[in-house]
Amino acid sequence: MATSVKLDEALKNRVRTLAEARNRSSHWVMREAIKDYVEREEKREALKQDALRAWENYQHDGLHLTFDEADNWLSKLEAGHDQGIPKCHR
Repeated sequence: MATSVKLDEALKNRVRTLAEARNRSSHWVMREAIKDYVEREEKREALKQDALRAWENYQHDGLHLTFDEADNWLSKLEAGHDQGIPKCHR
């Protein structure tokens, strides 16, 4: 599928310069940039949706960990002590 994108001259020049430095075409640089952007934004959207679901679950059942509980657990994991996830409570 062919799609056209209008770029101002300054950005076109930056893309061209980068493409030349990488021995790639401008088309390749733009395609890679768009692919990276879409992947990053998809991950951001997935994180947002996960957070919204977590908030809805919390509103429904009130189960949670405090910051200190989560921080303590993560500190132990970081120190190499493999532990299960702490039990949530109200």
